[in-house]
Amino acid sequence: MKLKSSEPFWLIKNGILHAYPSLGENIKTEILIVGGGITGSLIAHQCMEDGYDTVLIDRREIGNGSTSATTSMLQYEIDVPLYELIKKIGKDGAVSSYRACYDSIDKLGIISKSIKSSCGFRKKDSLYFAALKKDVDWLKEEFSARKKHGFPVSWLKANEIKEQYHLQNTFGGILSKQGGSIDAFCFAHDLLAYNHKRGLRIFDKTDIQKTVHKPSGAIVTTEYNNTIQAKKIIYCNGFESVEIIKDKFVRLLSTYAIIGERNADDQSYLNDILIWNTADPYIYMRTTDDNRLLFGGEDEEFVNTVKRDALLNKKQIRLEKQLHKILPEYHFRTDFGWAGTFGETKDGLPYIGKHPDFPSAYFVLGFGGNGITFSIVGMEMVSAMLKNKRHPLNQYFRFRR
Repeated sequence: MKLKSSEPFWLIKNGILHAYPSLGENIKTEILIVGGGITGSLIAHQCMEDGYDTVLIDRREIGNGSTSATTSMLQYEIDVPLYELIKKIGKDGAVSSYRACYDSIDKLGIISKSIKSSCGFRKKDSLYFAALKKDVDWLKEEFSARKKHGFPVSWLKANEIKEQYHLQNTFGGILSKQGGSIDAFCFAHDLLAYNHKRGLRIFDKTDIQKTVHKPSGAIVTTEYNNTIQAKKIIYCNGFESVEIIKDKFVRLLSTYAIIGERNADDQSYLNDILIWNTADPYIYMRTTDDNRLLFGGEDEEFVNTVKRDALLNKKQIRLEKQLHKILPEYHFRTDFGWAGTFGETKDGLPYIGKHPDFPSAYFVLGFGGNGITFSIVGMEMVSAMLKNKRHPLNQYFRFRR
């Protein structure tokens, strides 16, 4: 499955940071991680921290799947608003899920600092504004729910948003004092390189052709007929998990993003904020470390690569018009444009844990707009599962829930 079209900004900006060999022999390991993107790198880091003999493989070069196409916006807000999630799964599950994502941003910052990553991790606020007047009532209900449960939020009126962030055509919004941004492609490479030095075995361009799952372990056969014998497999392969899981557990969509040229003007009013809105599909924006503006949205309910690629120019024009509508004074010229695949679940939550059809495996599949924070949560959950301990979020993130 092709996950991105054109070449995303992060891939061009970073180039090939680290290269690894393809598997050329038969090996054994305690833990096999499938997927070398941001999720796989984080889970591999946790497994190394816990002292497991660990192998990581990817069918592409490291980070060249959806990790290279992500916007790398770190938000604790789940795609389903808190007040709605409470109705769906109950107060305890909803608040715990939001709180776990909230805490994960700080945890990622700690990891980034500890490995001396050059990913540019930066804490930011997050603004969720009403795109239409009719959205104000339910957005205020969301504001009340977050405030009630202890999340640091404030309500900004339209004129306050305009004054602080120069945004026009808004109807007020929620300002959250928790968010962040990174270069996820760079971070994944830095984290894997750090653990490679500690003994993590990494093989890219290694595609799986066959897997035999048994309660006692699994045997993977690669395209070159090499085998990997593992006690446990952890699938961190995101949207490509639909190739092996037969359940209809996620809806795949395409999203589009553009990044402008480096801006010589002062855009400090945008540098410490993540911005998204209540439109359906919603738009989102953030700045980069080299003074560019990233703007995305225009989601489509298909992942056909030919059809998706054909829309790139049209989507770029539409995104530029939307940007001009809310930031009419901003001088923007598109430098990069691309499309990526993302997944949407019925409750906005990830799938983390066991699947009944795969007795020797775990899955860490963070779908939605905050997949990176879900992956951080997955580190703690997988660590507990491998020790046969129960995690409080297991019941909410399980398959067939």
